[in-house]
Order: sequence, then structure tokens, then C-alpha cells
Amino acid sequence: MFSVTVRADGEEYTVRFPWKVSVVAFMANPPVMKGEAEAAREAFDVLAHDPFFDVIEVNVLPDEAWRLVEPIVKKTGIEVASGLQPLVLAKGFNPSALDEDERRKAVEAIKREIEISAARGIKRAAFCSGPDPGEADREAAKDQLVKSLKEIAGYAEKLGVYVILETFDRVWDKKQLIGPITEAVEVAKEVREEHENFGLLWDLSHGPMLNEKPRDIVVAKDYLAHIHIGCTKKLPDGTLKDWHPGFYRPGAINGVEEVKELLKVLEEIGYRGAIGFEVKPEEGQVWQEPVHAAKGVLYTAFAKLVEEKLR
Repeated sequence: MFSVTVRADGEEYTVRFPWKVSVVAFMANPPVMKGEAEAAREAFDVLAHDPFFDVIEVNVLPDEAWRLVEPIVKKTGIEVASGLQPLVLAKGFNPSALDEDERRKAVEAIKREIEISAARGIKRAAFCSGPDPGEADREAAKDQLVKSLKEIAGYAEKLGVYVILETFDRVWDKKQLIGPITEAVEVAKEVREEHENFGLLWDLSHGPMLNEKPRDIVVAKDYLAHIHIGCTKKLPDGTLKDWHPGFYRPGAINGVEEVKELLKVLEEIGYRGAIGFEVKPEEGQVWQEPVHAAKGVLYTAFAKLVEEKLR
């Protein structure tokens, strides 16, 4: 948590940031994604003791690594959320697969990780849709995804876990089925007809690859459960990559003004979830460097928004 102090008309105003702040540990410190126990311990020790953060997002750690971080979680009271995106993006489980056996395997894999999360006291789990099969099969894949999400949400509901679907780019890099926020809302509407423990995650990092701006998420205001902030990487040839460089690194798209606009929209729509950093160190960077840079961007963006409101 943090507050900003700004001047307006000769007066000082101190305003508390109204949302919880989270950080994706396995992106900030990449060895965590591999389940490396010491890396996980270090990441949790640094992040959980940083008063800026309220939530740590992490992949489902092996038991050995969890045994090292659990005492830190209990001592600090930091909230933990499960990021299951690596199941889909790295391990290839596809909850929107047209092949029914493949779809069921993905559902079972996600359910297993939700069960482990629940046993560890974790109450929120996010993942993504699986790859886009192309225009001809897209609608059929969406039907499969809705089926999977209903099964997963129904199972998670019994465990007290809230399920979140993250939108990704469809064209440039990860090439996921979901996809544009308008289509994500269509999926969310169907799932919510049966399960209330379901929402969407929109990532500012993915906005440039989807041709989406913060204002575009207004259509999802009833379904937004989590927000990520970070950057797309633009290569010299114009290619866009979902590499999550730190803010103001070479080729990084997004900065203070984009984050300020996002905060403005979130305030307008009454968003009450958390806002999480998803940034990754590049070659030559210590892992804490992009994390601290992101903290500065969020602080400045919020201070500018407060100043704007006080004018």
C-alpha cells in the first residue's frame, strides 16, 4: 500500500492508493517459474517484506519450494494468488482444444493445481485460453473454452477459489484464442450464468498487441477481477513481443501516461480488484530492478491522476 502527497492551490493533499498492489513473482524472478526453491524463497522474502505489495502472484510451486516460502507468507500476512498461465503457455495444456480428450486433460491439470492452491490457502487462480486455432475453428474453440471454464469454476467454487481468465494477444506472440476484450466478455457472460466465482484479467502489456487502450475495458467492467501493468516489447523491425520488459527499457511500449489513463478508467468504472506488476529483467539486470522501476511508474501515474482531479 502507498499514498501520494501533491500540492494544489497552495495546499498539500495526501491520498491513499485505492487498490491492492500485486506482483508476478515468476516473471519478476524467472527461476521461480522453474520451481527453484532458493529463488522462490528469495523472491518471497524480498516482495513480502516490501510494504508496497499486498499480493504475490506465483505459479504452483513444488512442495520443497512451498515449504520455504510458507513461513514467510504466514509471518508477513502477504496474500498469495496462483498464476496457472505456465500450464497453458509452457506445458501446452489447452482448455479450448477441439479434441475432447485434449480438452479434458487440460481441465484436469488446471483443477489439480487449483486443488493444491486451495490446500495452501490460496483463493484466486488465473490462466489463459489456449492457442487460437484460426478463424474457421474459432467459434468452436470458444464453445470448448466455455465448457472448460464452467467445469473448472464449478470445481473451484467448492474449494472457495475464484477463477480468472487472462486475455492475451492473438496475432503477434502468444497467439491465444482470447483475445480481444469484447470476445472475453462474451465468454464471461456465459460462464457467469452458472458460476459467480469467475472474472477476467486485462493486462496493459498486451494492449498494444491487441490494439486496445485502457478505455476499451469499460465493456468488461462487470467482469474485471484483476489488472496487470507492464510493457509490450517492440523490436527494431517493428515486431511486437510479449516479453514484459521493464518500463522505459529500449523498445518498451507503455509508460506513466498509459498507466495514469488506466487508473483513471478503473476509478470511473468502480473497479475494486488488485493491480499487479508483470515485469521481467532483461540481460544484465538484477531482478529487483524492473520491479522498483514499476513501483516508481505506478506512484507517479497515481500522483499525476490526483493532481489532475484537484485542478
